[in-house]
Amino acid sequence: MDRLIEYIGHHPLLVAGAVVAALIVLAYEYYLRMQGISAISPQELIRLMNQGALVLDVRTLDEFAAGHISGARQMPFEQLPKASETLKKHREKPVIVYGADETSGPVVVRKLASQGFTKAFCLRGGLATWRAEQLPLAKG
Repeated sequence: MDRLIEYIGHHPLLVAGAVVAALIVLAYEYYLRMQGISAISPQELIRLMNQGALVLDVRTLDEFAAGHISGARQMPFEQLPKASETLKKHREKPVIVYGADETSGPVVVRKLASQGFTKAFCLRGGLATWRAEQLPLAKG
């Protein structure tokens, strides 16, 4: 414990930066929870897919063709107002949404939740996280 106090005394800027980074992460997670948005990891996505979850890719058709999660269904952001009719049989099942990064997922999940989807999630970090973990992508 004495060494920790000594370290903090010698590196106050480094410790302050670590504390600020931790607070930002906690605030972002709290914000997502308050918005009713749960972000899941790629491993959780795989587990839910094995249980029959629907996976939606909200990127453009060209981006989807260049590489997507196997079994994902491409649905551009513009088609979301019609999503409740085309996906109504999935309202009670888990629905996982992802885009190129983490910005589009939470927006789409909010829209789906407002349309009655009770188990909508987004992939934390989007497809970039999936790629970073070197998980396979389907093409075409």
